[in-house]
Amino acid sequence: MADLITVEDPDDPRLRDYTGLTDVELRRKREPAEGLFIAEGEKVIRRAKEAGYEMRSMLLSAKWIDVMRDVIDELPAPVYAVSPELAEQVTGYHVHRGALASMQRKPLPTAAELLRSARRVVVMESVNDHTNIGAIFRSAAALGMDAVLLSPDCADPLYRRSVKVSMGAVFSVPYARLETWPKGLESVREAGFTLLALTPDEKARTLDEAAPHRMDRVALMLGAEGDGLSTQALVAADEWVRIPMAHGVDSLNVGAAAAVAFYAVASGRPQS
Repeated sequence: MADLITVEDPDDPRLRDYTGLTDVELRRKREPAEGLFIAEGEKVIRRAKEAGYEMRSMLLSAKWIDVMRDVIDELPAPVYAVSPELAEQVTGYHVHRGALASMQRKPLPTAAELLRSARRVVVMESVNDHTNIGAIFRSAAALGMDAVLLSPDCADPLYRRSVKVSMGAVFSVPYARLETWPKGLESVREAGFTLLALTPDEKARTLDEAAPHRMDRVALMLGAEGDGLSTQALVAADEWVRIPMAHGVDSLNVGAAAAVAFYAVASGRPQS
């Protein structure tokens, strides 16, 4: 059973994992280096635990202690009970859901390991908006994509905002980082995947025309919001595909576009 510890000092060193959660640059450097990430909210904490992530500690406001009692009773890690005001002092924002957990990261698999068993893969290039990362993972999980590959400069899927937006889907879709870009795409093609670059360019075939759901193995490439895929990535693709637009709209937010494309790629596959 976890120790339930009341903390009243925002500078208590035991709360270090939770300090400055709104400082994006600090957390982006610190969390991977220290092997931790932050799960926020009851559902996300439970999903992280169910996915096998080890909990370092929990930070709870008083009203959440009873809600999380079953989790607390199973934990060897400490649980820090704090007032909402102290939680805001420590984290830098009002913790609306009243429950935070510091979790231990797992070693990432290699791209080669994921590609051996996957048939439908998402490949992201330079997606650095944490909200978009979380939305893409959530759609990937819901619509039957098997894995996600990230270019070296993509944002961290385990950053708090990404985890929260994904509602914990980052725990259910395996992901890996390609070590080089775009050269790393060669290994994806060598594993038997057709590389489809999603772009609004009129020279691209529509998803209906390309019929990716009939292809044996597909890697769908997505670029960052606004810029889209780089010229190098487009050149490396086997084919360009697009979502046909109406009413003069030229493109969708990358999170929305991803959901539409995932449905087209995975359509007809048995869902688990």
